[in-house]
Amino acid sequence: MIGPARIEHDSLGTVEVPDNALYGAQTARAVENFRVSGVTLGDVPELLDALLQVKIAAARANSEAGEVSPEVGEAIVRAGREVLDGKWRDQFPIDVVQGGGGTATNMNVNEVLANRAGELLGGARGVYDRVHPNDHVNRSQSTNDVYPTALHLAVVSAGRRAAAEFNHLARTFERKATEFDGLRHIGRTCIQDALPVTVEATHRSHAYAIDRTTGDLQRTLADLDAVPLGATVLGTGFGASPKYRQLVIRALSDETSIRLKASANPFDALSHSDPLVAVASALMRVVLVIAQTAQDLRLLCSGPNGGFGEVRLPAVQVGSSAMPGKVNPVIPELVLQVAFEVRGAHQTIEAAVAAGEFEVNVMEPVIAKHLLTSLRDAGRMARLFSDRCVAGLVWDTARVHANLAGSYADAMVLAATAGYAVASSAAAQLD
Repeated sequence: MIGPARIEHDSLGTVEVPDNALYGAQTARAVENFRVSGVTLGDVPELLDALLQVKIAAARANSEAGEVSPEVGEAIVRAGREVLDGKWRDQFPIDVVQGGGGTATNMNVNEVLANRAGELLGGARGVYDRVHPNDHVNRSQSTNDVYPTALHLAVVSAGRRAAAEFNHLARTFERKATEFDGLRHIGRTCIQDALPVTVEATHRSHAYAIDRTTGDLQRTLADLDAVPLGATVLGTGFGASPKYRQLVIRALSDETSIRLKASANPFDALSHSDPLVAVASALMRVVLVIAQTAQDLRLLCSGPNGGFGEVRLPAVQVGSSAMPGKVNPVIPELVLQVAFEVRGAHQTIEAAVAAGEFEVNVMEPVIAKHLLTSLRDAGRMARLFSDRCVAGLVWDTARVHANLAGSYADAMVLAATAGYAVASSAAAQLD
């Protein structure tokens, strides 16, 4: 540890904590125990914000239920809103992936809010006589119900942003369909010439596929409006007042502007994380559709002289360190690589969901990291693909018309009147 430190205590003994830190002993331990990826809670704003919203809602509910004093409850709410507004964001240094099912993450937030709320009430950092991380900030809660609730909220937030970017990409394809209305190009099967199709139909199919799969993604996000907050330890509700669950769900709905409801079966909600793998699967389908489209454009722009050469993509990056003037389809290649990552993340998420055991799934931190990262990266990828590639693509009408010579339309017309064998013979003579 560099710089002055204070001594704090937890059930395992004494811990040195940086003197200026808002976090406490359990966070300091977690920084050392889980130092792996370098992706910290502070680097995942959706998850951090969701945890803060849960804590604010809990403080409001506990105040209303008489579980904490109005003064303490208000101080916790004020502290939480400060962090939501951008202050103290560097006080969440622990790795997102960790053992313990997210307990260290929950305690990081509890400690920061306890210290800051204590300061607002005239106390000092590291002294928890006014506001305690467990007794006040974590009142009526357990990591068992806090973490999955926050994860649901974070996924909804990240998922909505990604869906908006997918919709933006779909609209860009629709504009391209209108721009090249009336132009026909050679359609292909097995990468060989087939029949003419319109450019409009091609681009409208791109938009439709993105819209279709994005709609499925949005439906999986809607299923996350059921949250287990109030279930406390193992789904028992132990430690919370009888009216707390109703109060905290109402307060959290108010904080998030999402119409939330309590999970119908809290034991199921804590034990099974399958709604999250449903989101990951739906996201993967959107990304697969976008990646296939990117691959098609990459092939259509190949050459340009020695390949298909029918589509010209915007030149956005120098293509070679050795061959002057070479330009590569770098944005479609970026799309494909992000798709690989999303597919790999899906495997991790699926494995983590399947690893739940007994009453809780302690693998939720790795689900959080990979699902939230996939949603973020896929959304950014869609925006770049739209604005830096699709929006500026043009069809080379001369090459398109030349390639139409490979159409089998005349052969199919002949087959309809003279038979398949006659048409095949005629086509072979033309070759």
